Amino acid sequence: MKHALSAARRTPFWAQIVLGLVLGVVLGLVARTWDVAWLATTLDTIGSTFVGLLTAAVPPLVFAAIVVSVTNLREVSNAARLATQTLVWFAITSLVAVTIGITLGLLTNPGSSADVSAAGATYEGTSGSWLDFLTGLVPANVLGLEIEEGAASFNVLQIVVVALVVGAASLKAGEKAEPFLGFMRSALAVVQQVLWWIIKLAPLGTLGLLGRAVATYGWDLVAPLAVFTVDVYVGCLLVMFVVYPVILRLHGLSPVKFFSGAWPAIQLAFVSRSSVGTMPLTQQVTTRNLGVPQEYSSFAVPLGATTKMDGCAAIYPALAAITVAQIFGITLGVQDYLLIAFVSVVGSAATAGLTGAVVMLTLTLTTLGLPLEGVALLLAIDPILDMMRTATNVAGQALVPTIVARREGILDVDAYHAPRRGAPVGDTPEPVREPEPAGV
Repeated sequence: MKHALSAARRTPFWAQIVLGLVLGVVLGLVARTWDVAWLATTLDTIGSTFVGLLTAAVPPLVFAAIVVSVTNLREVSNAARLATQTLVWFAITSLVAVTIGITLGLLTNPGSSADVSAAGATYEGTSGSWLDFLTGLVPANVLGLEIEEGAASFNVLQIVVVALVVGAASLKAGEKAEPFLGFMRSALAVVQQVLWWIIKLAPLGTLGLLGRAVATYGWDLVAPLAVFTVDVYVGCLLVMFVVYPVILRLHGLSPVKFFSGAWPAIQLAFVSRSSVGTMPLTQQVTTRNLGVPQEYSSFAVPLGATTKMDGCAAIYPALAAITVAQIFGITLGVQDYLLIAFVSVVGSAATAGLTGAVVMLTLTLTTLGLPLEGVALLLAIDPILDMMRTATNVAGQALVPTIVARREGILDVDAYHAPRRGAPVGDTPEPVREPEPAGV
């Protein structure tokens, strides 16, 4: 047993992840091919437990990190510029992504070749609304908790708002707030240590998550909407591996180093299908592997996890709207495509307090006046699409802080170009930097 544990510690983290991917596919195929129910249940339990652990770390991490980062930003003269540039680059990359989605839809006509019938399709799920952004900003309680059907969940956007207010109040309180800030720095260090222990379980979580996906979904679900599915994957790949590298090159950064640094988070996003669940790891790799200052990344990454969704809020709704219109025989005009672009750039903020790309799709269809019944036609393959969409989301959530930090001259270029060895983050969390006394 000791020998096995020692061998596992010596195995590079990336190799452990690859092994988890391979075993997940194999076990998933076994469960699906021979209908092994207990194996499928076991894989589902392993995967959902890992995502649950990551998700549980999100509220304390976001709250503590933002409070500490706001107080540390008092020493940063360009804090307002950082926030503005972050939002601007969110919009720029979303506009490029939705343009790619619309172009692919016009070139391939995914709805015309879809083997589905609009007859009898109904949708009664959650719909997006332009008022959701305003209501989502106002916390119902100090913890940002929401109770739905007896189960508690949290709204990351509301936690961000509460933490920003508490951080600003701490600055205003001055010396009286120092004991509280000392506690928050200690709490952040503890949460980061717990997070590192959870991240060490990523190979096992990857096995369960990918195994569950393979066991649950098959080609029989994808075939009727094959062109639409391929379009979503191609669009996401173009954004990740063409658009993002071009932006990085324009800022003098190596795309290879970016992806080698961000890959653990992108990979986990693909199998977990959760930007929020992946957010702790996204923040870790953005700070440690890509060299973005923690004071800035602890603000930008949580914000991006709720409002920066090139896959879910740009490529997917653009292609889905075109597909639904073609299935129902509705012709879209130039003004409709402009509306799609507008919703994709602005609408992700409107659905930030809600969950999933389906809500973003309902917002797009409602704005265009397209039938919501089209959502029901696409729901069957949504989990398969969601893997690639979420990976694209997370890649963008790591990209924007990196290029903004580069533009503002605060990126640790040595850390960005450092060799990637072993695990995606260090053996212990990065210590929280104490702000230097004023005047030093």
